[in-house]
Amino acid sequence: MSEFLWVEKYRPKTISEAILPASVKKSLTSMISTGDLQNMLFTGTAGVGKTTAARALCNQLGLDYIIINGSEEGNIETLRGKIKQFASTVSLQGGYKVVILDEADYLNPQSTQPALRGFIEQFSDNCRFILTCNFKNRIIEPLHSRCAVYDFNTTKKEMAALCGDFMEHVEGILLNEGVKDYVKSDLASLILKYLPDWRRVLNELQRSCVGGEFTLTTTTGTDQLFDQLFTALKNKDFKSMRSWVVNNSDLSTSAILRGVYDQMEDRVLPQSIPQLILIIADYGYKDSFVADHEVNLVACMTEIMGDVKFK
Repeated sequence: MSEFLWVEKYRPKTISEAILPASVKKSLTSMISTGDLQNMLFTGTAGVGKTTAARALCNQLGLDYIIINGSEEGNIETLRGKIKQFASTVSLQGGYKVVILDEADYLNPQSTQPALRGFIEQFSDNCRFILTCNFKNRIIEPLHSRCAVYDFNTTKKEMAALCGDFMEHVEGILLNEGVKDYVKSDLASLILKYLPDWRRVLNELQRSCVGGEFTLTTTTGTDQLFDQLFTALKNKDFKSMRSWVVNNSDLSTSAILRGVYDQMEDRVLPQSIPQLILIIADYGYKDSFVADHEVNLVACMTEIMGDVKFK
């Protein structure tokens, strides 16, 4: 069956094809050449390639694997049953079996995560575990100590190189799909708006290519986007700020807070920067637990509006 979704159709099959930070790519490539697979924890924001890397690693090493989603199958009995059934049998391919536990930070830290520690030890002769998470602070320390931790987040300097690699990847996709009518600057705008969420970029790219030509629905770049937000904050314009939050609900809270953090030195008075950092850190932590992310983000911006002085 052919894949309709580009994010699956063009998912990298090997580590060399994947868009990954250089240090992570080097380590995983070395692992493939030696064939020694550890228990690992892949951490980083959504869409940066954690699950893709885990699958590519297993495929290149010729290992049997199963993917379990922690947010959907986090019940301890379900987890125990699936892992035990898979891990207790010998691999037909030879070598280790691998359990890829996606979104492991959604597992209960009081019950399921401690039980997972036991699974890792129980099946150590036959099975390896690769955990992925967005928030590594939500993974208990005993799991950290049993896994090699790989951080898929990257620096702004390295992000520029990754964006160049991803631009080549995107142009290859458009060529393969017969989309010839596009402007490279529009592609760059799309990538810059959603980076480092490569999955989101591909989903938006496919949505923008209906009918065989690329039409950018919005050309608002990152700087211009945050210009509007900082203007509303500086003018204490609550209505405009709330509208901005609603209109940019497609961006994750972490991406928005990171955008504010990255641009604060040019827009905020030096004496207010420490206070702004504390506010961002506080609401970024709360976002992992709140029921309504929009309300949490509006509350964050309201506090910034009241407590921070702008240039």
